[in-house]
Amino acid sequence: MDNIFQKLFFIAECGHSHNGNIRLAKEMIWEAKSCGANAVKFQLYDTDKIKKYYQSRYSELKWAELSKEDLTELKETADKAEIDFIASAFDVERVGWLEEIGVKIHKLASRSIYDQELIKAMEATNKPIIASLGQWKFELEEGLNSVWPHIQNVQFLYCVSDYPAHITNDIFPKDFTKYAGFSDHTIGMEWTKEAVRRGAKIIEKHFTLDKHLPGYDQWGSADPTDAKDFYKWLKNVK
Repeated sequence: MDNIFQKLFFIAECGHSHNGNIRLAKEMIWEAKSCGANAVKFQLYDTDKIKKYYQSRYSELKWAELSKEDLTELKETADKAEIDFIASAFDVERVGWLEEIGVKIHKLASRSIYDQELIKAMEATNKPIIASLGQWKFELEEGLNSVWPHIQNVQFLYCVSDYPAHITNDIFPKDFTKYAGFSDHTIGMEWTKEAVRRGAKIIEKHFTLDKHLPGYDQWGSADPTDAKDFYKWLKNVK
């Protein structure tokens, strides 16, 4: 972990593609490990704090909402699989949950990039933070001093907040000198590979066991075949 940002670090973002099925979520952890991922990541939220019951995707998020007990089970499974466990907490209480189970890294989702209270709670842990910039509205340098007072602990990921995301060369970074990596929920792996070619050191790719499972994020995710093919490709990249 000391050299986590010195080599390519591949995060399998399980998100809510497990649809609240903890047995399936555990299977995703083992499968991500077999595909060569360095870490698995989940999402921690209280659905009623981020959605109204009549809004789109409310039911899907509610089904996939993880309890504190679920979180503990998943962390124990990741420990057994010998893969790092990460989760994006959407509120301060859930940052506390992650501290209790002993995560080594915190992840800030794109939706939380301006949440000062949450940012300060993560910074107070003195642990590395990976932050996706899918909803950042300025040039990367603009406003970071006010949003991130301790910027040395943060690694930023380029991201487009659509599911699935549509990316063109016009909007994709020419290189990854400003960004540490790429959070990818495009269809396929081509933009993941392109990010590596352009210097990305962290790849977060949304991950599923089956793209035909219910959920709006499935088609923008890698399945095990995609992930294993990427790993084989990666070994040949200088």
